[in-house]
Amino acid sequence: MPRIIFKCPYIKPGTERAAAHLNNYVRYVATRDGTDLLKPDKAGQPATKKQRAMVERLLRDFPMCRGMFEYEDYQSSPTRATASEFITRAIEDYGVPAEAQQSGFGGERRSSEMSELSPQGGSEGYGACDDADQIAKRENYVSYIAQRPRAERLGAHGLFNGTGDALELSRIAEEVANHPGNVWLPIISLRREDAARLGYDNARQWQALLSTYAPQIADAMKIPWEQFRWYASYHDEGAHPHVHMVCYSADGRSGFLDKEGIARIKSGLAKNIFRQELTEIYRQQTQRRDELVRQSGEVMKELIRQMLSGTLENPHVEQLMGELAQRLKSTSGRKQYGYLKAPLKAVVDEIVDELAKDSRVASAYDLWYQLREEVLRTYRDDLPDRLPLSRQTEFKRIKNVVVEEAVRLGEHTEVFTPADTQEPPQAGEDTGPEPEAESEGSDVPEEASEAPPAVVWSDRYKRARSFLYGDDETPQDHGQACRLFMEEALGGNALAMHDLGRMFADGTGVEADTEQSHAWYAKALSAFHAVERQRPNRYVEYRIGKMYAGGLGTEQNDREALVWFEKVARQRNPYAEYQMAKHILADPSAKPEQTRQAVGWLTHAAEAGLDCAQHALGKLYRDGGPVAQDMTQAVIRFSQAAERGNQYAMYALGKLRLEADDPAAARRWFRQSADLGNQFAQYQLGKLLLCGDGVAKDTAGAVRWLTESAEQGNQYAQYALGKLYLLGKDISQDRESAVRWFTLAAEQGNEYARYFLDHMNDSPSLFASATRLLHHMGRIFQEQAPPPSGGISFVDSKLRRKIREKKIAMGHKPDDHEEPVQQLR
Repeated sequence: MPRIIFKCPYIKPGTERAAAHLNNYVRYVATRDGTDLLKPDKAGQPATKKQRAMVERLLRDFPMCRGMFEYEDYQSSPTRATASEFITRAIEDYGVPAEAQQSGFGGERRSSEMSELSPQGGSEGYGACDDADQIAKRENYVSYIAQRPRAERLGAHGLFNGTGDALELSRIAEEVANHPGNVWLPIISLRREDAARLGYDNARQWQALLSTYAPQIADAMKIPWEQFRWYASYHDEGAHPHVHMVCYSADGRSGFLDKEGIARIKSGLAKNIFRQELTEIYRQQTQRRDELVRQSGEVMKELIRQMLSGTLENPHVEQLMGELAQRLKSTSGRKQYGYLKAPLKAVVDEIVDELAKDSRVASAYDLWYQLREEVLRTYRDDLPDRLPLSRQTEFKRIKNVVVEEAVRLGEHTEVFTPADTQEPPQAGEDTGPEPEAESEGSDVPEEASEAPPAVVWSDRYKRARSFLYGDDETPQDHGQACRLFMEEALGGNALAMHDLGRMFADGTGVEADTEQSHAWYAKALSAFHAVERQRPNRYVEYRIGKMYAGGLGTEQNDREALVWFEKVARQRNPYAEYQMAKHILADPSAKPEQTRQAVGWLTHAAEAGLDCAQHALGKLYRDGGPVAQDMTQAVIRFSQAAERGNQYAMYALGKLRLEADDPAAARRWFRQSADLGNQFAQYQLGKLLLCGDGVAKDTAGAVRWLTESAEQGNQYAQYALGKLYLLGKDISQDRESAVRWFTLAAEQGNEYARYFLDHMNDSPSLFASATRLLHHMGRIFQEQAPPPSGGISFVDSKLRRKIREKKIAMGHKPDDHEEPVQQLR
């Protein structure tokens, strides 16, 4: 394939030696002697011992030499002729030319020392300098590139630029030598056959090309065009004619050339030089690549099939997976490779590299690398070292797969989900259990509106409440409660109308009916308003506020609710104070003075003995925010509420004792709250008893409490029961029960329960985990493998982007990305 070699060393200013070197460089490139013709009888003989030693030294001191055409020729045929060509060009490009050591870059013949390195020489001396300091002492380089015998002259010398004017060599050499900034010395080389075929075997063609392309070179070097200066000379030498350039910024300040800039210059030159042949090149490469891909694809398919269908018997991988699963259990934060600490990343990397030792994986990875390097050879002079699988970015997803499998392996043996920190809802002042039963009289008689409204705690209303909730003297009887409430409502009692609205809403004692519920709530609200208009009453005003806040019998309206609550709160009603505080503190737009007033209302309500206010104030002190965090005050307020029977405060105290590493005290508080029906306390108590951390393990008791919590709809308890029945851990295995509890938890959005429903039949063993990694690896190779029709879709996105940029630089349209991608090789 036609290629271009582009190198760009540079010289920093600031020393007399640098100035002399720059002066001499211009003279040298213009005047150096040509290389003597090789004698046919020795040119094809193997390179001499000294030549081979010199080649090794040049490669060691100047690694960039490996990218030269001459070195490629020497590699393919290490003769005296190719060795001489390489040594001469390497010294010219990177070191002091031998001519310069003897003749100051004049026009005389090369020294005998240099001749001894040529294939016809008899002795084995060295013509190159001994170290970099000697190399820096060469002189007359500008004159050399302009006047050397094989420099094509455009007058007295071969130096040219984009002006087309005759150039004064001595003035330019002096100008370059005394330049205060960096000077770049680009070298552009072609193969002889490419230069002749494309017309780049003469100075005029190069002058035309570089004159047109100079603005792009200036841009890549980050030099403003008006400051950019350049000179060049074409050397029609040997198998690789080349151009020497001298480039710098007139102001001596601007200019910077990095690898990206060099790549831009090179790709742009390639676009201009090889424009005629790109289509044919792509066609030939496509044929060659497609054949390679076809053959490789068949092998890759078989390897992938083996990975997908096979098993992995690797005790070391199994041992590492077990270790990783155990360590991940105690790791906080996200369980992804990028978020792990270095020691855990090292374990993951070791697992990946251990997987790569499997013959199926190793063969597929080697084949993948061959195809990838085939692509890279088109655009790079040298190939990067091959990386182990754990460091190959195109396969980085396998690292997260390893982590996922280890987490999964650990979760298979853990009953409780990692995300079980749900807080109970904020408790209101009415936290009694709601009754459930059937009753007659579910219709609302029209006569209910005929009686005058009233708010009366009559004996009949009190009996109805006793039947609704039950007490020591009266058993629960929802039918009796509904009948008595109906009688009271028909008599105009707004309190009974409200209770009927709630019974129809909850389906307590009657069939749930939202329309009936709304109708009774609306009648209650109307009755409350009528009573309040007759004679203002703070209890009635509070009940009106509650109905607006809850949207009962009317549209929900917080602003209207606060108007009614504030009327009552200013009369020091603790219930209204609590409601005012709750609404203000929940409002993110509340101002600081409103927040302070809300805390004051809440404190007063708590000191008045309202347990829900004590609990809410305890949460404020526990979490901080409107008040400074104070755990002592939090415990005091929670304890006050707990003493008044607040189940949520008991639960909060249990959580605090658990966090303080006092499981025995936590168990006592959880038990008190659980006995009152708190589903969150029931779950935590079950978890504590099952794990036996700091308390006696009680599997039967744990299952009982978890079941009570799960039956109230707690998704974490449902998930835990599903795991218990699935694993048969301390209880009899019951897959049917496991599916039932997992399903209930999954319906509430529990992703862990959903996972187990989808993987009920998967084995949690270390062997199965290692085998699944092999299967995952097969799928990833399948994604990275080339398509049957050829192409380079297996190349990673970064490389594809670079290839696309190079195509654009070679003259393709920016959106020309489908067929050209398949052709580009």
